[in-house]
Amino acid sequence: MERKKFLVVTAGGMGTRMGGPVPKQFMELEGKPILRLTIERFLEAEPDLQVITVLPETHISTWRQYCLQADFRCPQRLVKGGFTRFHSVKNALEFVPDGALVAVHDGVRPLLSIAKIQELFSVAQTVPALIPVMPVTDTLKVLEKKADGTLAATGEPIDRSRIFGAQTPQIFYSEGLKQAYTQGFDTLFTDDASVAERYGIPLTFIEGERFNIKITTPEDLILAKAIIQSRPE
Repeated sequence: MERKKFLVVTAGGMGTRMGGPVPKQFMELEGKPILRLTIERFLEAEPDLQVITVLPETHISTWRQYCLQADFRCPQRLVKGGFTRFHSVKNALEFVPDGALVAVHDGVRPLLSIAKIQELFSVAQTVPALIPVMPVTDTLKVLEKKADGTLAATGEPIDRSRIFGAQTPQIFYSEGLKQAYTQGFDTLFTDDASVAERYGIPLTFIEGERFNIKITTPEDLILAKAIIQSRPE
């Protein structure tokens, strides 16, 4: 029996690196807030998806008002963000039942293709944790900071062919992820996969998409506009 699908959209940050008058998730891209574009993308791919949106407490009423005024008809549960991303996701998981699939996705990643979203949810029905990744293409260096503040090479070799960067959505059997989030917070929990792995949940990896970028700087916003304008869909 196919599991019901839930989407936790993490948009609880204030986006200080973007430097705009509002948090980055509310900045407009092609005439719409980035957060709206992200949610719409997923609903177009999976219309039966149940959406949980995590927001800064001070902006929940702002988002609710926007949805009403802009006629953005997306049934969604709005959840207050926590002190860290870990705490924000933990808050959202309180509203996800056992026996479901739960995808956790950055609210400022609006460019994932519909085909890839559908593929991820299909594969995730068969594995307890599915993580999209992309190979790292930059040359990597292991450096250490010296007393005078400069950086020096350690001489440690890095096999770039074995290094991958994790993306979202990361999709889990809900009962497993909820149990993983009963662990105490650790600064090494940089994404949901790291929380699940610490708890002992086996991870399955799948190729993501190069243009599934996280918009965090003004330069990212320029790149995202170019990507959207170049797409045939």
